[in-house]
Amino acid sequence: MSINNKKDFVFLILAGFFITNAIVAELIGGKLIQISGYTLSIGIIPWPVVFLTTDLLNEFYGEKGVRRLSYLTASLIIYAFLILLAAMSVNAAGFSPVSDEQFNAVFGQSMWIIVGSIIAFLVSQLIDVFVFTKIKNKTQGKYIGLRATLSTGVSQLIDSFIVLGIAFYLPGKITFNQFINLGLTNYSIKLLIALLLIPFVYAGHGFLKKIIQ
Repeated sequence: MSINNKKDFVFLILAGFFITNAIVAELIGGKLIQISGYTLSIGIIPWPVVFLTTDLLNEFYGEKGVRRLSYLTASLIIYAFLILLAAMSVNAAGFSPVSDEQFNAVFGQSMWIIVGSIIAFLVSQLIDVFVFTKIKNKTQGKYIGLRATLSTGVSQLIDSFIVLGIAFYLPGKITFNQFINLGLTNYSIKLLIALLLIPFVYAGHGFLKKIIQ
């Protein structure tokens, strides 16, 4: 296998994990959990993989590659929601183990949540790529842990408030104070995850460097 084929193969694997985790996070995001008294979406589980693959893709494939993948992923998220919309419009058989009410309760998210999540994902990804690339150029390719953490920190600050603002604050479902408190809570958790991922960023960087460079 040539170097170019190896690099393309690794890109497909990383892109597959990136797309899958982003879509799954959107699909399961309606379930809320509590951790140490803080209310969070269960969608927080797949996002560390998205953070990690974003930084590794940016490191080895550049800003353009991650931007194109982000556009593709946003389009596939919309496609997945359209399939769910079509599925919800078809009545379940009388002997179906999953009723229409159960199915719609799990997958029937409001349009505000769908719009908010897609816009938040795309905007945060583009900001993440931009900040990561700028820091990489300034540091001449050094300190990958620093640029991974800072890029995630900036992008997820914006992401946390966009999705809550569009999905809950603008429709009047939460007050301004609740909007700020929930945004800061979600952001704090995401920032903590970004810090915990630093060793995995270095490990992934070292592993991929041996394979494709």
